[in-house]
Amino acid sequence: MATERDCPTPEAPRGARGTARPAPTGRQVLTGANVVLPTGTVKNGQVAIEGKRIAGTTPANAQMIDVSGHWLVPGFVDIHNHGGGGASFSGTAEDILTAIHTHRLHGTTTLVASTVTDEMDLLVRQAGLLSELAEQGDIAGIHFEGPFISPCRKGAHSEELLRDPEPAEVRKLIDAGRGKATMVTLATELPGGIDSVRLLAEHGVIAAIGHTDATYEQTVEAIDAGATVATHLFNAMPTLGHRSPGPIAALLEDERVTVELINDGTHLHPAALELAFHHAGASRVAFITDAMDAAGIGDGRYMLGPLEVEVSEGVARLVEGGSIAGSTLTLDRAFKRAVTVDRLPVEDAVAALSANPARLLGLSDRIGSLEPGKDADLVLLDQNFDLKGVMRRGEWVVAPQLP
Repeated sequence: MATERDCPTPEAPRGARGTARPAPTGRQVLTGANVVLPTGTVKNGQVAIEGKRIAGTTPANAQMIDVSGHWLVPGFVDIHNHGGGGASFSGTAEDILTAIHTHRLHGTTTLVASTVTDEMDLLVRQAGLLSELAEQGDIAGIHFEGPFISPCRKGAHSEELLRDPEPAEVRKLIDAGRGKATMVTLATELPGGIDSVRLLAEHGVIAAIGHTDATYEQTVEAIDAGATVATHLFNAMPTLGHRSPGPIAALLEDERVTVELINDGTHLHPAALELAFHHAGASRVAFITDAMDAAGIGDGRYMLGPLEVEVSEGVARLVEGGSIAGSTLTLDRAFKRAVTVDRLPVEDAVAALSANPARLLGLSDRIGSLEPGKDADLVLLDQNFDLKGVMRRGEWVVAPQLP
């Protein structure tokens, strides 16, 4: 949460109109767009919506909306996000809803709420609150980033609150999540790490390797034990070495692993992103925000868990020590950068922002692509890939302003 008492209200991107309580749209057909489907992009395509879902045929008496010259892509899915709009997922229910709405204004229609390292009893209490919101459908689950991470690679986590990933401790968070614990980031080389990976896998919780000082061999062992995600690959882990390849090589080469990337121009050099796509392939990359409170707000001083953060020119760093402290990224910006700066095919960007994270969460039967029967979650972009509309479950969160 921001340290200042009053935070600016998050606004929709320029050229779009945010609605706090969008009205149901009923039946409508969006026509004339470049529609990105799993099979490729359809020019002058259309997407029909009936109620909360994408329809296979044009509904009777549907409203026809001409979106020619635009792109229609699936709603974005963020599996690693700590907050936005001046609010944190470690805060109150009101804070959490503020952060969710902020990211919906930027195209994220499905979101996993991430916590940061804190006292165990506080994390357990927060997990109870987040699980209630997950049960209501506001978030897709809970991601615990810490406290089971390496003090050598702690990043923006409080070192005195870190602990080894003993299975009994990890189990406390699983139980506190009441079936809504989605992912736990661990330094699997620490005592209890491998046993905790197995525990997580047994309970259907994603074990993510991150904030780690593991060797290549230790990382391979963790993957074989059931770890399937690399938490913000390249960041908070040893660099790739020609004699000691470390975790990066192991995570990139194994087809069982999905690699998170923070595509904000600060966390990664473009060559590192290209390396990840080359070795992992477009089907194994998930773009994330790792956003903190300042996302959607702007520069200033904020809190990330118990640590104070200074945001200057959009880059968040700890006041004490200067480590990068999450990001101020939103996924619409990650998408635009991917296709205009990194020169990724639009279809690969869609996979990284929608299809891959949806599959990882086990939700690809409902979200992640514009196919009949799935939730009507979509993002409308103009020719410059600027966001112009957001629909979630058939309701406009950001209503397009069209001629």
